[in-house]
Amino acid sequence: MFKAIRFYQTGGPEVLTWEDVAVGDPGEGEARIRHTAIGINFIDTYHRSGLYPLPLPSGLGSEAAGIVEAVGPGVTHVKPGDRVAYAGGPPGSYCAARVMPAGRLVKLPGGITDQQAAAMMLKGMTVQYLLRRTYKVQPGDTVLLHAAAGGVGLIACQWLKALGATVIGTVSSAEKAQLAKAHGCDHTIIYTKEDFAPRVREITGGRGVPVVYDSVGQSTFLGSLDCLRPLGLMVSFGNASGPVTALDLSLLTQKGSLYVTRPTLATYTATRTDLEATARELFEIVQSGKVKFEVRHTYALQEAQQVHRDLAGRKTTGSIVMLP
Repeated sequence: MFKAIRFYQTGGPEVLTWEDVAVGDPGEGEARIRHTAIGINFIDTYHRSGLYPLPLPSGLGSEAAGIVEAVGPGVTHVKPGDRVAYAGGPPGSYCAARVMPAGRLVKLPGGITDQQAAAMMLKGMTVQYLLRRTYKVQPGDTVLLHAAAGGVGLIACQWLKALGATVIGTVSSAEKAQLAKAHGCDHTIIYTKEDFAPRVREITGGRGVPVVYDSVGQSTFLGSLDCLRPLGLMVSFGNASGPVTALDLSLLTQKGSLYVTRPTLATYTATRTDLEATARELFEIVQSGKVKFEVRHTYALQEAQQVHRDLAGRKTTGSIVMLP
């Protein structure tokens, strides 16, 4: 028996339970992993609250690092003893050990710790597809990045600077503005004190930006459209303030023939080839030193309720991991 966090109904952090679960042997195409570090992501709160419904009862979490203990028939790309990490697959990473599809596992190179890996896979691969595929950032581009001091934000700030971009980032406080700047953000806008759209226009000399990366959702969506130059791309990849509901498509015409996309990591890493390429580019830029991963908060696995309270209360910055 191993310890795991599970939930039987949606709601607040109090629905998360700490219990024993049985972990069996891996079947065809599966591997059993003993976790050493578990990544935390804002999407976990969406699953817990029911914003993104899961069949209940359910485990929670989509990212972790650990050691392969056993593999089932047909698994050749990993073997017992390998250090591995993953993002995606069936929910349930909030646990000490699990059996999961081996196709979602990637081997970890030397120089990347288990805690770094647990914190980097979902957020780091998200940044990779956003900056290199959804909109391929070019040297000299000026981009708007919401939640610049968050887990994705701090990675994106560094990666954007490595690509030669100018970064405008929104944050909620002076402390977070300082943190974002320390990670490469050129201009910070404290959205609790000023309207970000006019400020973006001021910074860009009225031109606007070619792309907005927005993980906040409802409260920033329309303002983000006002920041785009003609033919600009609005990339909505999260709902921290609530989901974006009906959009009047005529707004895109009125604001300059804009584009809007709602991408997911699952789509961009659906094939083994795409998953390996995405992870490889992430590992390479981290090993180069151009993007540094700092685990800024650690909790014990049994503290999952408190982790979710701290996330909701915006008491965390950057990456968080739980230790089994």
